[in-house]
Amino acid sequence: MEKYLYLLLDVFSFLIPFLYSFERKRLHFIQYWKPYFAAIILVGVFFVGWDIYFTIEDVWGFNDRYLVGIDIFHLPIEEWLFFLLIPYASNFIHYSLLYFFPSPRLGAKTVKYISALLFLVAVSVAITNYNKIYTLCSFGLFSLLMFLQIIRNYSVLRRYLLSFLIILIPFYIVNSWLTGSFTDEPIVYYNDMENLGIRVGTIPVEDFFYCFSLLYGSVLLFEYFKRTNNES
Repeated sequence: MEKYLYLLLDVFSFLIPFLYSFERKRLHFIQYWKPYFAAIILVGVFFVGWDIYFTIEDVWGFNDRYLVGIDIFHLPIEEWLFFLLIPYASNFIHYSLLYFFPSPRLGAKTVKYISALLFLVAVSVAITNYNKIYTLCSFGLFSLLMFLQIIRNYSVLRRYLLSFLIILIPFYIVNSWLTGSFTDEPIVYYNDMENLGIRVGTIPVEDFFYCFSLLYGSVLLFEYFKRTNNES
């Protein structure tokens, strides 16, 4: 049964949000499936490429004990599913919160200050740890995203920052499972020579910035696709 653990984490993380997407009386989120999946897949292509390279370079790896044994381009099938199912489920939380609780949002100036602060912190960490490839890439990509946010001033971040605090709860549970909090060995293991060596529980701190870039990137792309479809 343990060989299906990563697969089950993927499926059960996705299943409830996906089923609720068909609820017709309120959110009926499945109506956006084309732009939503398009955004997830396009962003996922970049992260899959990143994942393949890091796996080849032993920046991280996967424990065969918890995998079904199907690999595609050096990645287990469970990891491919991760980039499809987890962003769907995570950002479904954001859009559900936005639907049921539309009012709470940060002020525009507050978001600018937060974005600028996060940019400066991320750039500083990336530059001072350029010899640690996971730290450099995770904080570097995050800083680029924050720089884009500062330049373009996307209004979606005024609410997404609040949603992300809620998304972090299931993220922490699932990622803790992947990194060994509830198993004899981690499902995903890391080469600590390539990261800061700072963990939140069993999760490398870089994962939180990696996660934000993955999720917020797909939200920005989804909003763009949705707006384009509405205008056409």
